[in-house]
Amino acid sequence: LGSGFCLFSSVLCSPSDVPDGGFNNQIPMVMRGNCTFYEKVRLAQINGARGLLIVSRERLVPPGGNRSQYEEIDIPVALLSYADMLDIGKSFGRSVKGALYAPNEPVLDYNMVIIFVMAVGTVAIGGYWAGSRDVKKRYMKHKRDDGAEKHDDETVDVTPIMICVFVVMCCSMLVLLYFFYDHLVYVIIGIFCLAASIGLYSCLSPFVRRFPLGKCRIPDNNLPYFHKRPQVRMLLLAVFCISVSIVWGIFRNEDQWAWILQDALGIAFCLYMLKTIRLPTFKGCTLLLLVLFVYDVFFVFITPFLTKTGESIMVEVAAGPSDSATHEKLPMVLKVPRLNSSPLALCDRPFSLLGFGDILVPGLLVAYCHRFDIQVQSSRVYFVACTIAYGIGLLVTFVALALMQMGQPALLYLVPCTLITSFAVALWRKELAMFWTGSGFAVNTKTSVSRSEEPVSQNKDDLESKSLNPEQNQLE
Repeated sequence: LGSGFCLFSSVLCSPSDVPDGGFNNQIPMVMRGNCTFYEKVRLAQINGARGLLIVSRERLVPPGGNRSQYEEIDIPVALLSYADMLDIGKSFGRSVKGALYAPNEPVLDYNMVIIFVMAVGTVAIGGYWAGSRDVKKRYMKHKRDDGAEKHDDETVDVTPIMICVFVVMCCSMLVLLYFFYDHLVYVIIGIFCLAASIGLYSCLSPFVRRFPLGKCRIPDNNLPYFHKRPQVRMLLLAVFCISVSIVWGIFRNEDQWAWILQDALGIAFCLYMLKTIRLPTFKGCTLLLLVLFVYDVFFVFITPFLTKTGESIMVEVAAGPSDSATHEKLPMVLKVPRLNSSPLALCDRPFSLLGFGDILVPGLLVAYCHRFDIQVQSSRVYFVACTIAYGIGLLVTFVALALMQMGQPALLYLVPCTLITSFAVALWRKELAMFWTGSGFAVNTKTSVSRSEEPVSQNKDDLESKSLNPEQNQLE
């Protein structure tokens, strides 16, 4: 698109900003501010402009709008930095001709490999850790006679009522974010900082406890929490984890490096949730995954028919509304910048996103599979099969993203892959009844207790030790 540029000092937000005679097939350069991109380009188009350049003194962002606004606009619009505008004026004067074009974007980016490794790795490690930790807790529970000593971290067994309440809360929060994004986004950022610091502490504490230094405890005191006299090394770890979250919170919009910190905190949070939340039966896993499957599909594919702008509520909230005044993004995602070189990188650095829910929801099923593997003393066939199924489902999601060129509800592909695979393995091993109700846990626990109360031979003791003792290479 070649045409002459004309510079105007106005912001082009009202008809009074338009010069007499309109723009006469020119490309006006106007200042950013006071109104939306849509209002500026609409005025320019009505008054005969062939395109629009918006000059910005702030950081550059891709000009955008909703679907209905795109249908009304027939001319291109682009952003230009104030420094570049001054340079153009000095070099070429006021009579300038130029061209606008939209660079092609690659269908898939190499950053998908990084997202795939992070997601599958988190699910595999979290599922393995959760299963091994659960068996270790059972072993320690039977080993203690007085029950005075307790494990540091407690698990939460999810019930059907809790699942229903959780889904209602998710729906309500998503709708509230859609309508009040600029206000609630800071609440979500604060919650993420707190939860991420707890998750990071939980992930690092098993390693810190292995160090021989800092075992001394703080003196006696009456302060909350500190009256338990925590070890100095654990106190320093807590300060470190809180500091990391605060650093991210302050520099979260530094696109060059803050995404690395966000991903590290996000992975720690997901690992913490996977080892803390426990689904006791495959029936509970199926209920949770199917309900969230419907939730994901509804808010991605159905809500565009219900909103005035024709935009998906899920995609709009996850990526941040185009008309947001704060330009803040929700942190509840893994994000990796595009690795392919692109002229669009001069504006906001484009990122690929994967929500935490697409890791946590299937990850809870993977954790259940690992616990069941250990309890029935299988060779981790459920755990391995479900983890591989998750990876395949994620690859299918990437393919769908490339083909449709729009945000995809990842659970649409992850839920069938993981549920069907787990069901098929249980059916093949003829353990479907036990797997569905989680009765394998009760049977093995009862057997373990009864055996420990009866005098048995050395060989049986060895066998019992193998069935109850957790593996040596634990994370905790």
